[in-house]
Amino acid sequence: MGRSRNNRRGSAAAAAVVEAVDGGLAELIPDPDRSRAWTLLIDGAPQSHVDLDDPAHLSFEYQRRLGHVIDLAAPPGRPVQAVHLGGGAFTLARYVAATRPRSTQQIVERDAALVQLVRRELPLDPNARIRVRSADARDGLAKVPDGWADLVVVDVFSGARTPAHLTSAEFLDEVRRVLKPSGVYAANLADGPPLAHLRGQIATAAARFPELALVADPAVLRGKRFGNAVLVASDLPLPLAELTRRAASDPHPARVEHGRLLTDFTGGALPVTDAAAVASPAPPPSVFR
Repeated sequence: MGRSRNNRRGSAAAAAVVEAVDGGLAELIPDPDRSRAWTLLIDGAPQSHVDLDDPAHLSFEYQRRLGHVIDLAAPPGRPVQAVHLGGGAFTLARYVAATRPRSTQQIVERDAALVQLVRRELPLDPNARIRVRSADARDGLAKVPDGWADLVVVDVFSGARTPAHLTSAEFLDEVRRVLKPSGVYAANLADGPPLAHLRGQIATAAARFPELALVADPAVLRGKRFGNAVLVASDLPLPLAELTRRAASDPHPARVEHGRLLTDFTGGALPVTDAAAVASPAPPPSVFR
């Protein structure tokens, strides 16, 4: 696939970069309001937004919510060890590197061609301690040492759906193995009415972690529209008050559910196992219009 580009390093005349990758057609679209910022789309579905001049800027709603989790996972500025399953344009790894210097991070992204595209067009800070591995997310996670990570962030979509093998209790067993006792698991989930996938994911996480929270747009929680929800889990109590405050003060406010209300939200859904796991539902075409 050919590509169109004019001085991607910051010219007002910057043009989109279009290239075939393993997962479909990738497009890097310049942000008209930020001179060195880009949005990554795969087959027309927005995946990531990156500002090379300001990597602490998070444009997408779900990425800001994951950013809140990252901010609260350790004291401000303290380096962390993070695993990112799903790379996209490396937005959240860049965010960690910018807000928590000297952090050590691993990105696992199956799409090797996408990794090459992002590395070339949106290069990482050479001083950032970020290792990128082209592998399946679960296979890559299996190579991370026991108790290594302060954070495991899961943001994996294939054809706009989370693969089935990343939705099970057995997968979360691997996440728990990799996390430190104080570590935090955060996952970007997508679902719409009747929210069966989301309810099942909460029940699955509840079977493996004692502390849970869900951050989402109230309309998504009410089953009024398809959208993203961020599931957070840990063995230790979560900073619920501050997470709630930050989510509510976003440009697109979100609600934080936890405790009995979150348990009730599952509606009796059962934990998902490898044997019964299915991919998350495909979003309706109207989502990306």
